[in-house]
Amino acid sequence: MAKESILVPVDGSESAERAFDKAVKVGQRDGAHVDVLNVIDTRQFIGEMQDTLISGDTIYQMTQDSEEYLKSLKKWAHDNFNFDDVDYHIRYGSPKRIISYDFIKDHHNTLIVMGATGLNAVERMLMGSVTEYVNQHALADVLIVKTDMGNNPVKPTMKKN
Repeated sequence: MAKESILVPVDGSESAERAFDKAVKVGQRDGAHVDVLNVIDTRQFIGEMQDTLISGDTIYQMTQDSEEYLKSLKKWAHDNFNFDDVDYHIRYGSPKRIISYDFIKDHHNTLIVMGATGLNAVERMLMGSVTEYVNQHALADVLIVKTDMGNNPVKPTMKKN
């Protein structure tokens, strides 16, 4: 039987990072592998005019930033949980589709652990949340994290710009 594998999509939000911590704890407890994934939403590359794209340099920088962030999560798992069975991945495209179908098909994850809300409030208003979509359509079970590591409810924070 193949080793259990957990997918944790992250976007830099506190909610996603709580989900990552919980996934690592589950991985540690159950002897499971953890795949941490950041999806760079290519829809944001389309400018005001449909044929204009942001520069390759910008995409490259976004990829570099994503890789540094994912490396820091892998290090966090090692330093704080003594857990090293973590691989990180960067994909490009629609987060909803990649998390629900494409990544699961490629990596055969048996569980998706994700935060209740992500960073992009505007997209959530216009198109519905990624978490909501994944919960309804994913090819694997979905655990939506709403509590901290002590299983205490997390109060939403209002960030001021």
